[in-house]
Amino acid sequence: MFGAALVLTVAGLTTCQRRPSGLAQVAATGVLRVATVSAVDTYYKGPERERGYEYDLVRAFADTLGARLEIITVADRDSVLAAVARGRAQLGVGVAVNEARRRRVRFTPIYDVTPLAVVYKRYEQRPERLADLSGRLTLAGDTAIGDWLRRRFPDLAFTRAARTDIEGVMAGVATGELQATIAPVNLVAMNQRYHPSLRVAFELAERERRLAWALSYHDARRGADGLYDRAIAFLQNAKNRGHLARLDERYFGHASRLGFVGGAEFARQVEARLARWRPYFKQAARRYGIDWRLLAAIGYQESRWDPAARSPTDVRGMMMLTESTAARMAVDNRRNPQQSIDGGTRYLLQLMDRLPASIKRPDRMWYALAAYNIGLGHVLDARRLLIGAGRDPDIWVNLVDALPDLDRARYADLLRYGPANGEAAMAYVSNIRAYFDILRWMSDRRVTEPTFAVAPAHGLNRPDPLPNGPALSSPVF
Repeated sequence: MFGAALVLTVAGLTTCQRRPSGLAQVAATGVLRVATVSAVDTYYKGPERERGYEYDLVRAFADTLGARLEIITVADRDSVLAAVARGRAQLGVGVAVNEARRRRVRFTPIYDVTPLAVVYKRYEQRPERLADLSGRLTLAGDTAIGDWLRRRFPDLAFTRAARTDIEGVMAGVATGELQATIAPVNLVAMNQRYHPSLRVAFELAERERRLAWALSYHDARRGADGLYDRAIAFLQNAKNRGHLARLDERYFGHASRLGFVGGAEFARQVEARLARWRPYFKQAARRYGIDWRLLAAIGYQESRWDPAARSPTDVRGMMMLTESTAARMAVDNRRNPQQSIDGGTRYLLQLMDRLPASIKRPDRMWYALAAYNIGLGHVLDARRLLIGAGRDPDIWVNLVDALPDLDRARYADLLRYGPANGEAAMAYVSNIRAYFDILRWMSDRRVTEPTFAVAPAHGLNRPDPLPNGPALSSPVF
């Protein structure tokens, strides 16, 4: 028995030593295996396709390698590192860098730096400094900041929420189950839309979240750094060509613009009004192949889901159609919610069809929404301003810069369709994107959130203070 075990062990070591390089594995299989956690800023399965900042980025990298992307989701970021170190994945993403982690895997240069903020609940005592958090602070189980806190503030008592990610911890703060946490500011802004009671006490002056891709040291020891070198070159090119900036805008750019009041009011109206009109949004979604939650977000932005809404310029109904647009869409009663939603959906799709083919999804939808608000001609004018400035006119992050110029006198002679309130159109699209995200979040979280498992950590040894975590579910979906 012992001899057989010894043979297996030696065979395992021999296999490990002969493991081909990461780039050789990709070339041989045609597959790039990437380990990550399932989270809003990394990877998740959306209603139409897989999505996420890191997912979009690594998918583009796989394309440069001529490989198919295979995502391996694991429980936490420590498991991401383990999957890379053991050869289960060639790449790990969504992991912040610290010295302890550098000893386990080989990181690319840092490609994203995000400030960290202390988060607490509205109306609770606001902490002014880290010392105020002693005994009140709970960190996500797999965060990288715990080691730094131990070294920098040895007297600071905090706990870790085992098996709970930072979004789960922020949900606990929002419900009052937890008192405070530390999170990247972009994730705080996103979660404030779902939990308007979250507040930022202050940002950390001495620490940031620094993201890099993780690869195994195996290739470095063998002198075969092909995949590592390709990853570095790709990330540098993505930064230089604005790809990282576009991803920031796509996933985080609209997150902070809605505000606490807007998010809270929207959540209230979801419960008060949406149930009555949801069948009409779903009917149009099935008929025209578009997500009903996006249509509902447009309806809320236009009329607050009021079929009798009317503007001073006589724009009317759930989707606030002009008289001429309603006539073109064969809507004979703008106050009829079913007709309004159907007509508004067809009008939106017509705008998408009339846009230049060079504008790709999802940006194409944001362009169409801007056109729904201010007219297609004005959106095309904004594109022409970008072309004149030598900038790519087909990406939303650039159009956001150009839209405000539609109302500036120095550009008046360049506009074929005259001036327009581009700032309002930009806010219009941002709000719809935020409402859409909230509706997706609410409908995707039909099950109860997992119970917190808070483990005693640095400076704090006591029983689990949360034997029963918060049960968060939406009664609407």
